[in-house]
Amino acid sequence: MIAVVTGASQGIGQAIAEAVAERDGARVALVARTRAKLEQTADACRARGGTPLVLPTDVTDDAAVSEMAAAVHDEWGPPDVLVNNAGAFTYAPLDALTLEGFRDQIDVNLTSAFAVTKAFLPALRERGEGHLFFMGSVASVMAYPGNAGYCAAKHGLRGLARTVRQETKAEGLRVTTVLPGATDTPTWEGTDVPKDRLMAPEDIAQSVVDAYHLSDRTVLEELLLRPQAGDV
Repeated sequence: MIAVVTGASQGIGQAIAEAVAERDGARVALVARTRAKLEQTADACRARGGTPLVLPTDVTDDAAVSEMAAAVHDEWGPPDVLVNNAGAFTYAPLDALTLEGFRDQIDVNLTSAFAVTKAFLPALRERGEGHLFFMGSVASVMAYPGNAGYCAAKHGLRGLARTVRQETKAEGLRVTTVLPGATDTPTWEGTDVPKDRLMAPEDIAQSVVDAYHLSDRTVLEELLLRPQAGDV
């Protein structure tokens, strides 16, 4: 298996990269901005039997995304799995949210996924198979105070994924939107939320791997996961 995981330097993205390395011995292209953190993920993937390719990339930079996709194709060819996981969260009530801050949330959480998808989609369509994952959120289906930029971006990401699904299903591609609630990632560092109220990123990763391993006759279109005790 060849997988591309954006936002692979920490949190859910790191857990997904490690999971596909462990279960499938995958060749995993690791994409994020910080090389040092990606190297740590790469070491973990190797320890689990995978073959990593470290590709430091700012996914909000269109040229950098094109270069990253070209590097993957040159090294391995088109991926079997593309995980659009890169994202960021910034809390800001409406009266504190600037236009620049709003646009930043859209760029990081939504536009980047469109750019990465566009970079890989022609080769996937030509081959007639592949599985695209879009990392949404409960904020893709719910509204939360202080989250206008993030909710708008994640609602948009869900809409993007649904459209990709409709336009590619006849060509053999599968599309899954993952909608996790509060997960134990750096987003929650410094808060007073107890760890046992947060989901483990490894659980989200396991759901992605399981969705990929369904037969070609089935696609899990949307996957909603919440902490057992409900939203934080």
